[in-house]
Amino acid sequence: MSDSIAALMVQGTTSDAGKSVLVAGIGRMLARRGIRVAPFKPQNMALNSAVTLDGGEIGRAQAVQAQACGVTPSVDMNPILIKPSSDVGAQIIIQGQAKMNLDAIGYHEFKKMALPYVLESFTALSKQFDCIIIEGAGSPAEINLRENDIANMGFAEAADVPVVIVADIDRGGVFAHLYGTLALLSPSEQARVKGFIINRFRGDVALLEPGLRWLEEKTNKPVLGVLPFLHGLNIEAEDAIIDAHSAVKNSKIRVVVPVVTRISNHTDFDPLRLHPDIDFRYVGKGESLANADLIILPGTKSTRADLAYLREQGWDKEIAKHLRYGGKVIGICGGLQMLGQTIIDESGVEGEAGTSQGLGWLNLSTSMQAKKTLRQRQGCLTLNGQTVSVHGYEIHVGQSQVTDAAPIELDDGSVDGALSADNQIFGSYLHGLFDSEPALALIIQWVNDEQIAPQNMMQMREHALDRIADAIEAHVDLSSLGIATAPSYRKDRVIADGASL
Repeated sequence: MSDSIAALMVQGTTSDAGKSVLVAGIGRMLARRGIRVAPFKPQNMALNSAVTLDGGEIGRAQAVQAQACGVTPSVDMNPILIKPSSDVGAQIIIQGQAKMNLDAIGYHEFKKMALPYVLESFTALSKQFDCIIIEGAGSPAEINLRENDIANMGFAEAADVPVVIVADIDRGGVFAHLYGTLALLSPSEQARVKGFIINRFRGDVALLEPGLRWLEEKTNKPVLGVLPFLHGLNIEAEDAIIDAHSAVKNSKIRVVVPVVTRISNHTDFDPLRLHPDIDFRYVGKGESLANADLIILPGTKSTRADLAYLREQGWDKEIAKHLRYGGKVIGICGGLQMLGQTIIDESGVEGEAGTSQGLGWLNLSTSMQAKKTLRQRQGCLTLNGQTVSVHGYEIHVGQSQVTDAAPIELDDGSVDGALSADNQIFGSYLHGLFDSEPALALIIQWVNDEQIAPQNMMQMREHALDRIADAIEAHVDLSSLGIATAPSYRKDRVIADGASL
């Protein structure tokens, strides 16, 4: 492949420095040039995950990056996925399948055995694609995590790939972050770093020039570019919840989601959070669910523990009051399980073994099983006598026995979820349910008989990915790495654009 490299790894000075979005943007940029490119993240710790066509589980960010590259997501794009189930324990997913639960010490030992899986997946992708854009995890300068590292420099050294380091200037301290990160690396790792990228800058880059010159002189590494703070950019978060709430004037519906301790796949709610007709907010510890038309119980990695947490917050009583006054409630995945009669975990699949009484508003009982259900789904949702198409994916260990009516009929003839006899509550195992424009419109009608404006989430994501690629084309010089840049690149360009990389 001419004018390009076989692989490039993007590492960051911190979590949320912009690694995920930068990988997506570079992937989109190369794909637009006709290069066969794929994303790769050796190790990911996240509760937002996606299901591949062959029934495997990977980080949600890698699925978005695959979309950016115009390719089908595969388990090889994220061979090690860690899903925390408590502050000290996590489920370990290897090449798409849940294999074990480990505490932090146990995982530290497991890393010695994990590298072969990572390299096997990387090799498999390298045989299929011209170029692999790799995302690191956290920071390569975490001293306590460097032994047997497979997420950052440990992988880069083993696979012999070049590295760029990205830092977020919007948080402050960007020069200390970059200089300090490089200084904490070994000599061979420092040599592997080909340059820096500064992310989320607001204003005229000329104001940064003294700092850029100092950094280049002190490190002997080039600043490859300064990316602007891109206002209004909407792309699915890898894990962190985007919790900023601004009341929507003249909203047609108020929706709240209680944030439980192990909330998973909160990207389910992006279509609601981003809709101009919906006043959406997350409710955290010590806050109230009051003043909502619709309460949605989200998915969780620890259903019984988070059900107990929900009760500790008094949210069960608030939901009961909400229902007495005619409000509507939806449960997604773990939220569906909470709405039922009992949750049985005899083998301790999700934590301590035992049985919990559910909230009791749906006629279903759930038993946790060791084998996880992973599959993509499509079918039809019926509410208030109207039927629309839906699509999504299932990720759950619970199997539910349901006697309530099922609101969703799937294409294979099976059914999903439960709908209460009084038509106030329904639940589903489908993540991504709200992505469907007709389904979202029908659900809002079911809540309060309102009509909302159409919103195409796929088009919104595509537009966001193109904006990121455009910014990289304009503001980052990757030619020194063998990736040709667009003619519009100019390092002294005035940056003015206005959500962020």
